[in-house]
Amino acid sequence: MRKASVKRTTKETDVEVAVDLDGSGTSSLATGIGFLDHMLDLLARHSRIDIRANAKGDLHIDQHHTTEDVGIALGQALKQALGDMKGIARYADVHVPMDEALTRVAIDISGRPFLVFKVEFVRAKVGTFDTALVQEWFQAFAMNAGVTLHVATLYGSNDHHIAESCFKGLARALRAAVAIDPRAANEVPSTKGALGG
Repeated sequence: MRKASVKRTTKETDVEVAVDLDGSGTSSLATGIGFLDHMLDLLARHSRIDIRANAKGDLHIDQHHTTEDVGIALGQALKQALGDMKGIARYADVHVPMDEALTRVAIDISGRPFLVFKVEFVRAKVGTFDTALVQEWFQAFAMNAGVTLHVATLYGSNDHHIAESCFKGLARALRAAVAIDPRAANEVPSTKGALGG
């Protein structure tokens, strides 16, 4: 059962997240940030990971703390759900187009957190959402999931499409990387015999 739930409470946010890596891509989302809910819905649908995320945060200040803390909690839940990582494919890379935008995402579920994020946005906001928070979410997610993650938008001019291609790219990469390889179902995919640290 590759499932996990995380509750994270600080003076700034109260976040609850649950994932099922072997789900069907359903989502139940209420973060208080419409654009973030939209991106997480895409993440669930295209990764086939069931995601539940509820958050109450200091949105009267801005959306930064809530966005970051949802990324932290979701990363922690993914890491817990992966357990000892036996049998996973581990690596994946994809190119995802969204109209005029094209983004490349590569992931290594290595236990070694690292993010390379080469994405440029045209404007400061999509609706009320700060485009700078896309990188903040990816940073929080990668560091807490313990994954090496490279995200690069090769080109694009519409900020909504650019962000969407990043999240869809992560989704498709996760879908492949967390899948169980039937040829190595009982093996940790590392010459060291363990992943992490």
